Formats: sequence, C-alpha cells, structure tokens
Amino acid sequence: MMNGMPILTLLTVLPIVGAGIALVSGRHARLVAMLTTLAGLAISLVVWTHLPADGSMGFVERAAWAPSLGIEYHLGADGLSAIMLVLSSIVALMSIDASHRVHRQPNLYFALVLLLEAGLFGSFTAQNFFHWFLFWELSLIPAFFLIKLWGGAKRGPAATQFFVYTMAGSVSLLIAFLGVFLATGSMDFEHLTLLASTGELAQMVTAHLGNVMPWLALGVLAGFAVKTPLMPFHTWLPAAYSEAPSPVTMLLTGAMSKMGVYGLLRIAVPLFGHEYSVMRTPLLVLAVITVVMGAWAAAAQKDLKRVFAYSSVNHLGYCLLAIFALAVPATSTAMQNSQAAALNGVILQMFNHGVTAAALFWFIALIQERSGGIRGIDDFGGLRKPAPVFAGLMGIALFSSLGLPGLNGFPGEFLIFRGVFPLAWVAATVSVLGLLITAAVILTVIQKVFAGPVPERWSGENSSGFADLHTGERLALAPVIGLMLLIGILPQLIVDGVNPTVMNLLAHWRF
Repeated sequence: MMNGMPILTLLTVLPIVGAGIALVSGRHARLVAMLTTLAGLAISLVVWTHLPADGSMGFVERAAWAPSLGIEYHLGADGLSAIMLVLSSIVALMSIDASHRVHRQPNLYFALVLLLEAGLFGSFTAQNFFHWFLFWELSLIPAFFLIKLWGGAKRGPAATQFFVYTMAGSVSLLIAFLGVFLATGSMDFEHLTLLASTGELAQMVTAHLGNVMPWLALGVLAGFAVKTPLMPFHTWLPAAYSEAPSPVTMLLTGAMSKMGVYGLLRIAVPLFGHEYSVMRTPLLVLAVITVVMGAWAAAAQKDLKRVFAYSSVNHLGYCLLAIFALAVPATSTAMQNSQAAALNGVILQMFNHGVTAAALFWFIALIQERSGGIRGIDDFGGLRKPAPVFAGLMGIALFSSLGLPGLNGFPGEFLIFRGVFPLAWVAATVSVLGLLITAAVILTVIQKVFAGPVPERWSGENSSGFADLHTGERLALAPVIGLMLLIGILPQLIVDGVNPTVMNLLAHWRF
C-alpha cells in the first residue's frame, strides 16, 4: 500500500470500471478507453518511481481469502512487476490510439481492450497462484474475442488456434501447481520461493508425491513456453498476429507475450531453478532454435505482419536464451556479474521489444489504411518519396528492431550477450546468426517498401497517392519514437530501477 491506499488494487480495478463505462458510452467509448489508460499509466509511473531501494516487494496488500485452500489476496510490485505495468499501459495506450477506425461495435471493442489491460495488471501484481491464475486466464478471453470478431478473413481458425494453444498451456500450469500445493499447502510465490531456495520444496514434493519435481518443472515451463513463445510451441502465433486487427496485434506482441517471460522469472525459475539447471543444455538448444529459426522464418515471409510476427519470436528468443543460460550455479564473482547482466538484459529487452514491436504494427496499420488493406512486402516501393515523414519515423522503429546502437533495441541485446557469452559461449555464438539474419530482414523491408521507384498504383494519374502522416498521427507517434531514442541513449533509466530487483531475485534463486 501507499499511504494506506491500495494502489495496486485500484490500478487493476480501474480498467474494469472503464470497460463497464465504455460499454454504455456508444461513440465515446474510445475516449473513455483513452482516459482510463492514461490514468493507468499515471498510476503505473507512481508505482515505478516509489519502489523500495533494496529491490524487494513494495505496495504489498494482503488479506485472507480462503486460507484452508492456500488462497490469499496478495499483491506486490518490485522492479520487474513495475516496469511491466508501465509497458502494459504504454502499449494499451498505443493500441487504443491506433484503433480510431473501429466503427463496428466500438463500445464492445474498447471494453474488451480494457479488460485485457486489467488481466495484464493483475498478472503482473498478483503474488498468489490462485489470484494470479485468474488474471492470466482473464487476459485470454478478451484477446480471443478481439481476434474472432474484428480480425481478418481467417480470424476464426486463428482465434481458435490461439485459444486452444494458450488454454493447453494454462492446463499444464494448473496441474503442475496443484502438485506443488498438495505437497506444500501453499500457493504464495514468496513462501514457495523461500522453500525452493533452501531445497525444502523439492524435499516436500518428493515426500508427498514421489520423484515428480522434473515433471512439475516441465509442466510449468510448457505453460509459459506457449505464451512467450518457445519453439516448437509457437505455431499459433503467426496466424493470430496476422489475422488480428493490427491494434490488437500490438497488444499481443507488445504486452501479452511478456506474460510468458514474466512467468518464467516470477514463478518457473524461482521454484524450479535446480531442475532447469539439470536440463539446461536441451533448453539452450531450443532457445537457439527460437532465435535463429525465428529470424530465418521472418526472412521467408511476404506479408509484413507475418514478417514481424516471426521477428517477435526471434527477439523474445534472446530473453529465453539468457534465462536458460543463467540457470547454473555461480562459482565466482565473474559468473554472478554475468548472471546479473543477462537478467538485466532480459527485463530491458522485454520493455524495449514491447514498445518497438507495437510501434511497427502501428505503422503497418497505417500502411493498410492508406493502401486499402494491402500489406505484401512486394506491393510497395519508393514510398519514401510521397511519404518522407512516414518513411523516416518507421525507419527509426525498424532500426530499433534491428538493434542499431543509439536506439532502444540495442542495450537489451547487448546486456544479454554480455551475460550469456561467459555462461554459454557456444549458444551465444550460434545465436549471433539471429542478429545477422534480422539485420538482413529489416534492410530488405526498408529496401522493398521505401526505396526504389514508386509503383504506378501510388504515382499514376488515376492514383490517389500514398499520403504522408498528418499532424495528428505525427503527434501520436512522436512520444513513442522519442522513447526509443531516450532509452537507446539512457538505458540506465530502466536498468537503475530494475537492477536492485535483479540482485534480489538472483540471491533467492537456487540452481
């Protein structure tokens, strides 16, 4: 709490109330959603700027719920939680701003977006599994309907595949955590992390259920691997990202995919770090495959949305690479420093990828508005001439995704490789291929969309042309581009806030 005020509860309830108001607001639903999300961003920034200096949980709220079942209303936020709250607020605001062309049932659309934001806030602040699982599932329902009702021509199969995959992951999580509860009688993350750090959790599970700790660890991993996603659990993602409306894709890639990485850092590794250390080599192999094949698959795509869908798989693969690489006992100060660098890089990469990927899908939405729905990479060319401001701003976002020094995409990847090379140099070396392929993909997009001669459809006498960004669009995009430049130059704005939490997390993890 803050000055006796349950600020995290207010933050979570706020979008739910906003959703209810949006439902009855008719054509003013977007304004309601915008104001609600702005208020959520303001509260998230308050949380971020008032965290405990030692990296521990702040704003803690606890109340008995169903003690006999191990269920407690337990909220809290540290650097990891707080930066995800800020990211969720920013991405939701970007998505709502990009949704100005939603004319069919706008009240329902924006209500669902706000419910999705509530699911994100609840997931990033809950410290009890039962409470956390409710919000984990809550985020799935509005995402399904947003794809199903407002998506593209193949929205039905895409929404179903998304729902089935993520629900299967949720079932895997639930079963594994029921095993933990049966052995310990607790669902509290803090208590279970303490048990795991001393080895007592493994002893209790073995005493009550037998030698099932590796299976519980795999069950939890599978649940988060689907959401992140880790190859080969990624096959739902390209269809969902390409068929969802671009503003919804912004939410999927910018915020929802981070729930998987967050779950690994908040639940999986703290409880099952030793088990992941034992299976570290095959996990590193899967992470390297995710990095390299994600980039390679992006290079093979002709649809802009599918290009950046697979690019998202590649970028989140770096987070998985770092998490699996640091799952090894630290036997020296140098190893501890490498682990800290890798984990700081993961959190920074989560934030930076969320902002950049959401911005890229925003630009794709603007391209579709101007082209009548066209988004094939070979359908454009020379757009720099009729739309120089559009080309320039999207170019900044593209170079950020590429990892150009000076932009926000660089420092997170740098810290990840700085940490991973001493811990798993073979995996890091092979993963560099992902950086090279990504660079080729981004440069190809720039060349085919913005360079070369302007096609007849955009320059002919009977063509309306390709309009540049108008003043409202420039003003909306300016803060996002500014944030990319700011974090690229001053990454310590985030790193200084999350590093105490990183050190606190590593001190309680047992590998």
